[in-house]
Amino acid sequence: MERFHWVQHRCRQLLAAGSGRGWYSAPDRPHSKRFLDPYGATHKFSGKRRTVFARHGPHQQEHEGASRGCRGNAIRTTKYTLVTFIPMNLFQQFHRAANLYFLFLALLNWVPVVEAFQKEITMIPLLVVLAIIAVKDALEDYQRYLFDKKVNNNVVGVYCGKQKAYMERRWKDVQVGDFVRLCCNEIIPADMLLLYSSDPHGVCYIETANLDGETNLKQRQVVSDLPLQGVEFTPENFHCHVECENPNNDLTRFRGFMAHPGGARIGLHNNNLLLRSCTIRNTETVVGMVVYAGHETKAMMSNSGPRYKRSQLERQLNLQVLWCVVLLVIMCLTAAVGHGLWLNQLRDPVFLVDGETSPALAGFYIFWTMIIVLQVLIPISLYVSIEIVKLGQIYFIQNDLVLYNQQLDSRIQCRTLNITEDLGQIQYLFSDKTGTLTENKMVFRRCSIFGVEYPHQENARRLEVYEAERKEAASRSATLKSGCSGKSLSCRSLSCNRSSVSLHTLTAEGEDEEDQLPSPVQPQTSAFCSRMAKEVVPDPELVRKLNWLCSSKLPLGGVASEAPSSLELTYITDFFLALAICNSVVVSSPGQPRHVVPEARTPLRSLEEIKLMFQRFSFSPFSALSTLSPPQVRGSPRSFTNRLFTRGKTSTGPAPEMETSDMKQTLDFSVKEERHGGDLEDMETEDKTREVDSGDGGVDTGSDLDDELLYEAESPDEAALVHAARAYRCTLRGRSAESLLVDLPGIGSLSVQLLHILPFDSNRKRMSVVVRHPLTGQVVVYSKGADSVIMDLALAETPKGAEEIPDIYSRIRTQTQQHLDSYAREGLRTLCIAKKVLEEEEYEAWMKRHLLAESSIENREELLLDSAQRLETNLTLLGTTGIVDRLQEDVPQTIEALQRAGIKVWVLTGDKQETAINIAYACKLIRPNDQLLTANCESEDACAALLEELKVEVQRGDSLSEPNAAGHHGGWFSNGTAGFILVIDGQTLDWALQEELRSCFLELSRCCQAVICCRSTPLQKSQVVQLIRDQLRVMTLAVGDGANDVSMIQVADVGVGISGQEGMQAVMSSDFAVSRFKHLRKLLLVHGHWCYSRLANMILYFIYKNVMYVNLLFWYQFFCGFSGSIMTNSWVLIFFNLFFTSVPPLIYGILDRDTPADTLMQLPELYQDTHTPRVYSPYVFWITVLDAFYQSLVCFFVPYFAYAGSDIGELAFGSPINASALLIILLHQLIESHTLTWIHALVLVLSGASYFSFVLLFGLTCVTCSPPTNPVGVETSQMSHPLFYIVCVLTTVIALLPRLLFRALYNTLRLSDVRDHVDSEKYRSRMQHWNQNLRLPVCADNPGLEPSTEPASTTL
Repeated sequence: MERFHWVQHRCRQLLAAGSGRGWYSAPDRPHSKRFLDPYGATHKFSGKRRTVFARHGPHQQEHEGASRGCRGNAIRTTKYTLVTFIPMNLFQQFHRAANLYFLFLALLNWVPVVEAFQKEITMIPLLVVLAIIAVKDALEDYQRYLFDKKVNNNVVGVYCGKQKAYMERRWKDVQVGDFVRLCCNEIIPADMLLLYSSDPHGVCYIETANLDGETNLKQRQVVSDLPLQGVEFTPENFHCHVECENPNNDLTRFRGFMAHPGGARIGLHNNNLLLRSCTIRNTETVVGMVVYAGHETKAMMSNSGPRYKRSQLERQLNLQVLWCVVLLVIMCLTAAVGHGLWLNQLRDPVFLVDGETSPALAGFYIFWTMIIVLQVLIPISLYVSIEIVKLGQIYFIQNDLVLYNQQLDSRIQCRTLNITEDLGQIQYLFSDKTGTLTENKMVFRRCSIFGVEYPHQENARRLEVYEAERKEAASRSATLKSGCSGKSLSCRSLSCNRSSVSLHTLTAEGEDEEDQLPSPVQPQTSAFCSRMAKEVVPDPELVRKLNWLCSSKLPLGGVASEAPSSLELTYITDFFLALAICNSVVVSSPGQPRHVVPEARTPLRSLEEIKLMFQRFSFSPFSALSTLSPPQVRGSPRSFTNRLFTRGKTSTGPAPEMETSDMKQTLDFSVKEERHGGDLEDMETEDKTREVDSGDGGVDTGSDLDDELLYEAESPDEAALVHAARAYRCTLRGRSAESLLVDLPGIGSLSVQLLHILPFDSNRKRMSVVVRHPLTGQVVVYSKGADSVIMDLALAETPKGAEEIPDIYSRIRTQTQQHLDSYAREGLRTLCIAKKVLEEEEYEAWMKRHLLAESSIENREELLLDSAQRLETNLTLLGTTGIVDRLQEDVPQTIEALQRAGIKVWVLTGDKQETAINIAYACKLIRPNDQLLTANCESEDACAALLEELKVEVQRGDSLSEPNAAGHHGGWFSNGTAGFILVIDGQTLDWALQEELRSCFLELSRCCQAVICCRSTPLQKSQVVQLIRDQLRVMTLAVGDGANDVSMIQVADVGVGISGQEGMQAVMSSDFAVSRFKHLRKLLLVHGHWCYSRLANMILYFIYKNVMYVNLLFWYQFFCGFSGSIMTNSWVLIFFNLFFTSVPPLIYGILDRDTPADTLMQLPELYQDTHTPRVYSPYVFWITVLDAFYQSLVCFFVPYFAYAGSDIGELAFGSPINASALLIILLHQLIESHTLTWIHALVLVLSGASYFSFVLLFGLTCVTCSPPTNPVGVETSQMSHPLFYIVCVLTTVIALLPRLLFRALYNTLRLSDVRDHVDSEKYRSRMQHWNQNLRLPVCADNPGLEPSTEPASTTL
């Protein structure tokens, strides 16, 4: 088969070679150095590099030499052309063994010595199947052709050297080395190196929704050291050339350098590359040089096409087809031997016999003749029928109202069409936590700074209100909308002004255009900006401390007990500044594009005054901390925040204790002061007046302007932290590639120089920014990341220069760790915030190494990782945040139902162990009486010993619980016995996955009812799924929502993606995509159960009817000397299985419901029926075959004995046999069907009517259609005698009576079983209700959390 694929690939290459430049189909095998570019490259090779010269400019000759045989930008996703369709489609269809088998039979029938029918008749089944599939393939390919034509004919501005201007060209005419100019909202036609942006800072924003589904914007940067941006770019003056890596499908990586004529090299990275299919947003004009075109672009190379998976049922079907082949061979051998013996014993025959052929040779000929006669035993139409049935099943799944999300206007997506039945076979479910079990809508809940915890109680009460509103909204009924969401991404174009006026200023014309737009459009343009995330209520105590920053007298080492120390104020200011700037958030407003950095307004205080203010509470070891600007406090919603930040009198002495609603200190500075702050003297006078005034404070008129800011983050964590900083008036107002604009309380707007961004990755588990502070000029590193990493990177000893107070830093670290553990126990997500001040020499040395890593092509990722790790050491711990990620609705009920269905649920998460355990309690994965087995080891030997110890303990517990669990259907969950829950961390999991400990880990985990893997990496997730799938040979399902879950989803037998808050990477890699975790309940328990039982029963029915009808021909051979003769005409023989009895199984496979949906939802235990041999197993297969043999015996010998002694002919004898067989087969399906509708009745009636109409019409009109027999008048003559009907009725009743009795007995017993389930369900519900009345929730953030009663646990 591999050779077939290789030959197919070579044929495609040869056919595409002459179809024009740029027309290329992606190879079917992985790229290699030898196989990468068989057509001639568009570049020069230097190892693994490509050299690109500008097409127009001083290097035109070099470009011509490098671009010989260059492929253009045209794409072709079609498989066929008009010339190649027939040969290539036939070539692909004959990859199927069944098609090859029937082709062999058709050719065999042309051999005279073994010919059984007319030559044309044998070809009919094969031609019908090939024609149906060919029509389907042609329609699909035609749709692809129309799409390719539309894309290739798009126009774009390409620079023309002759006319010295940008001219419109079609996409397919773009070549490597062209300069392409794009405007706002235009789609990028090829992978281009960004050389110019109309933004003065060289920034460009793109939307990658066409690639990964993410609607938030990505920032791209012009190649560094190019001429000043904002002025017109002239391609003639571009003297550089580019060396980069060869085309590949990695969307997140681009390595190379730009070589200047003088020899200098500038490193290139992914932020300099504009990818094909992305859209330019919020940038007036960009210019780039094409480096990859057409099928060499990353987008095209990463498009692997539709995924193909073989279901477990399909693999079993192949085995059953092989048994049918064995049965066919046995029947043909029997006929061959019988014919040889019959000829050998034949004496003086009264009919013509070929006496020259020996009996052995005659038997050999009969063997092949019988292969042709009994060919319908192999179900050629079964494979086509299965595809049709799966399409019907998918249609009903996708249109299920229960699986529709009204809020997102999204329905379930079935991305893989051939594994629907595997949904009914799941035994292990592996789930991510964040975004899968939880909302992934991060909301700032509480924080700890300087070792002091701020609980934000008002914030907690606000979240309770939102929870009540969410539940009320969820209770409303949903109506199924169109598949196309009404949320159009085109609303992003509102920020773009396509006029000649610069985007950096808001013109009256732009305002008029926006005024004409409907108001609901703009709020859809920001990601992760829900009302719940934005409206953070500040903590009163933290507000009181921050108010000291704006008071006329600041504490000097703690003037009073209520006043915060200068060091604590330093930590607080740095903490909120880090929240505001340590991110990649894009800032925009309804009146400004996202890339604009507004001009910094005149500060409320001079820089000298600000320095003096910070020096008053400076502390030498943390001088860099103290010189940073304090955050500005702001609140939302206003109804509560305005009470916190009311203008009033500022005391010169110790601040008295004040209630939240009566606080008078403020950090509020009005917009009037900020806009008219040029006169320092006037500002000071106004400040003094406000300090003396004890009346009502002024309302924050600037809050309206702040509320207009839109934050677009790459993750919900970033958005939550930026909104939290904004709530305390440390507001991020703008961003460019080189600077950040931040509003600070008491200071105004400051521009912070952005030196480097070290983005988050799964190896480092943190993100850092390197900035130069505008006041001190020092280089400062701010980092945020997982607590397990930041706590290790933070200083373990007292900082240099702070030896006189060694206990402070130790206390901060200890108390912060305690707060982290407390947050985790409450189910909060935790992040640590830290910083580091660099000396100039240290920064210069690091920057040289970092620039070298950026300009490297080989091992660039490893060098950048090493560079980041060198910088992020000896950090100063500032504090930690606790973020709420609430459970999705109905998650506990869903997991409980899945467990009752016999599915083991594992949670694989990167969160802390305490957080994962509490979420497991909240979602009912852990019950109060379960025993926790915790595996946290420091060495491989300790891991081996612990796993062995835990395995012994679990086996001992199982042996004690077996007597109590006996006789209870559904296992441990139904009978309420305590189970074992294994909790293992990432480091221990690494050792457990090693070859030496793998078997022990498997044995332990299979004895546990659930496993929770904490701190696990994406690689570990996929390794765990693969281990369970391969070693235990079970059906696995993996569900996740983010890019870190892609590998796990792809490894599992069934992958499910959640279309949540982190883009569409998981959805695009999945087999099925849902919007909520709760949808898995009906998808598996109902649709999975139905799809499996329908398809399994349909396959068994196909095999039954084929075996039953073929045996009629076989029994006849005993009465015709095994000569291969048949008692019916060949047309009826071919059409019987191909047309007359083929449609009813399709309706059966699409519409049959063995159990109502409500019953399956209420009794998840019924899902286990699909795991047992009740539906499809070897013994069920053989029982079906034996039943077919019995029915064929009755169907043949009842007419035989009824017509014994008469002079009836062979066609007349076959007439009641065919009619009885048709009735038996159709009524057999009627007995097996659990659902009967008018569609079933109509199809059954039409099938019977089509048979009788055909045979009557055939018998009246066809004289020479079936030589040598003459069917004229046979059917009409038989149907005119009452004996015909008596024989048909008697045969049908005798044949179906055993099946009818068996089905009645089975349904009676099954109904009793269901009633037992109903009784046990009622008892379980009563017990559950009684238990819940004795419990109280422990955490308002996750109402599903169980009481704090800890279960028994075993920990090393």
